[in-house]
Amino acid sequence: MGRRVRIAAVAAHFGRDVGQCLTKVEAILADARDRGVQLLVFPDATIGGYLGDLGRGDDTGLPPALDAGSTELARVTEAAGDLVVCLGYRESAGGQHYNSAVCVTGDGVLGRHRKVHQPAGELPAYAPGGAFTAFDTPLGRIGMLIDYDKTFPEAARTLAGDGAQVLACLSAWPASLTDRAPRLVQDRQSRLFDLYDCARAAENQVVWVSANQTGTMGRLRFLGQSKVVGPGGDVLARTWAKAGLALADVDVAGEVGRARTVLDHLRERRPEAYS
Repeated sequence: MGRRVRIAAVAAHFGRDVGQCLTKVEAILADARDRGVQLLVFPDATIGGYLGDLGRGDDTGLPPALDAGSTELARVTEAAGDLVVCLGYRESAGGQHYNSAVCVTGDGVLGRHRKVHQPAGELPAYAPGGAFTAFDTPLGRIGMLIDYDKTFPEAARTLAGDGAQVLACLSAWPASLTDRAPRLVQDRQSRLFDLYDCARAAENQVVWVSANQTGTMGRLRFLGQSKVVGPGGDVLARTWAKAGLALADVDVAGEVGRARTVLDHLRERRPEAYS
């Protein structure tokens, strides 16, 4: 038996009030610590919330922008202590704004990611990131994606190829705006959200940690459905549409190694045939 890691994906609502967001983060962190969590993944836009209406190009209703050295992120880092914590925020850097994620412990920053793939409605609010890079943590090598990034197989595959055995996907994923269903479980985006989570885990044979917002922001109604998925594409824990923690104990190296014993998708790729 290898080392088991207690992993939790957060489903919760985070709005514009930064102070309230930080208080909620600290409360969830305290609860997770009491429950023995070692890796805690928050949704996209944890600090200050997501956009309220895709396509708005002015500053009305946009999330507050924080620089990488902000006191707000320092407060989260201090609260993290011995936990490995991933969370999202709107980053200000070099005159641009990015939809960003950071991974921290109490000792400091372990890794960063800027959302690369953007739905059209995000373009006025964010500049795109330009890379997918895994990083080392006390719990092993991890990669991060944000929201729409998971729609593109190359994103998760790049991180897995860079040695990540755990992929954390931070989302503010809403129900469909163009084809609303009477119930979230019937929504097209709800189905796709779950499909991508399971497919990316299975095709890369990694542990997938998917955190998503709940509640509403402007016209957007977020799905929740946070989950932990094993390297065979099996859902190990989930929150459904409600707020809460999807919590699972996983022997990450053992489960990934077992999944790759006979069929190793990364090793058996044929890049020369894909051009």
